Amino acid sequence: MIERRIPKNVVTENGPDPIDVHVGQRIRLRRNLVGMTQEQLASSVGVTFQQIQKYERGFNRVSASRLYDIGNVLSVPISFFFQDVSTQVAEERYGSLPETFEPRSAAHLAEDDGFAEDPLSRTETLELVRNYWKIRNEKARAQVYALVKAMAQSES
Repeated sequence: MIERRIPKNVVTENGPDPIDVHVGQRIRLRRNLVGMTQEQLASSVGVTFQQIQKYERGFNRVSASRLYDIGNVLSVPISFFFQDVSTQVAEERYGSLPETFEPRSAAHLAEDDGFAEDPLSRTETLELVRNYWKIRNEKARAQVYALVKAMAQSES
């Protein structure tokens, strides 16, 4: 049987729980991707915008029911908020990694591809994704995708 060490407090000695911070960052990422303000999200789920700020910073833990509501408003499953939990986040929380821990997709872009930071959290990335989805013509959108993919492959 695997023994799991789970912290007792929401806020650690050094600040908010790393998982709560990660979930908050994912809320902010998705909210920005869909072009929604904190006020709009707050109104949609029945809280104040200050509460959304606290969720996004990891200062307040998001309840399961509230996370479900936020996911519905932002059109993502609850699992979206836990994707890409990095090895560092897990180590901060557990002290050492559980045997069952497996890093997720983009979490290691910074380490694997030489990026100084996670490119998914950059404003430039958000603007690129927003503008890409504004292209209504599917054929044109596919051509943009093919162009970007070809350029990226030629760089590596």
